[in-house]
Amino acid sequence: MAGVELPSPDRTPTIRDVAELAGVATSTVSRALSNPDRVNRVTRERIQQVAAQLNYVPSSQARGLSSGRTQAIAVLVPDVTNPFYFDIIRGTQHQLKAAGYTQLLVDTEESAEMEEEALHKMRRSADGFILAASRLTDAQLAESAAAHPMVTINRASANAPTVVIDTPSAIVQSLEHLASLGHSKICFVGGPASSWSNAKRWKAFEDETRERGMTTFRVGPFAPKTTSGAAAADAAAHTGATACIVFNDLLAIGMLQRLRERGVRVPEDMSIVGCDDIFGADFCNPPLTTIASPIEQAGRVAVSMLLAQLNPLQGGPSRRLAVMPTHLTIRGSTGPARVP
Repeated sequence: MAGVELPSPDRTPTIRDVAELAGVATSTVSRALSNPDRVNRVTRERIQQVAAQLNYVPSSQARGLSSGRTQAIAVLVPDVTNPFYFDIIRGTQHQLKAAGYTQLLVDTEESAEMEEEALHKMRRSADGFILAASRLTDAQLAESAAAHPMVTINRASANAPTVVIDTPSAIVQSLEHLASLGHSKICFVGGPASSWSNAKRWKAFEDETRERGMTTFRVGPFAPKTTSGAAAADAAAHTGATACIVFNDLLAIGMLQRLRERGVRVPEDMSIVGCDDIFGADFCNPPLTTIASPIEQAGRVAVSMLLAQLNPLQGGPSRRLAVMPTHLTIRGSTGPARVP
């Protein structure tokens, strides 16, 4: 422990401080304080000694103190106006209410800086955090997960339990569907460059199209909004592709509007596949073929995983990963490939 600086007295010590002073990993500190039998006696006693020296109180215990208990959970989403997050928010809200917690909702406006700032400012007002489609880097997530109980949605992290909506498998389903309709020139219309799920979908797209010998194009990145649809449609139409797989439904809906203005018929001239099956996807002209998933259920599962961290004695061992299944919903925006 020699040579390790103690945290300054004007800030609350974190689990990382304990780990550094004790010379162990943060996960070992967590086990030693929440499940002592899982750590050998010498290490456990050293960690307990350091925790006492720093006056460190684990979050799950701090909630029981009048000064630290908030019974509130912060839910951070990149864009509160995106219907995809409506269902996430509804799921977390219902599950938290049933458990006696208040939900604190934060719109981070697709900004990693705003997300990090919100985590810092709310550390004393929330018992834990649920981050949907986090834009933080791996290092930032690791630091936040070490300091606060946390669960991520659609942003895998080695340091926090994660709920993953398995859209990559549905990307494969989408390509199978398009191939069955005779499409061999496919364009991937990408979302935000910082989106973890966008990278995973592109990897699935790239692998599957290579295996099938398809000609592929990639355009973007685009903001996941209908207002970005015009630029996305223009870029996609320029490639000569006969079908597009689009990052999300909002972007796809914007593309449908622009393609109609350009006189490009959907699906006769170009097929479009969206992602998320948001409210209104079946009201488009034509109705949108899209990847559907249990979005609200993902929010509920994330809350359950977080509460297991906060109340380990009540909830038992917490899950580290939950994968939500997806499927392709076929509607009118996809059809046979045009004949040259």
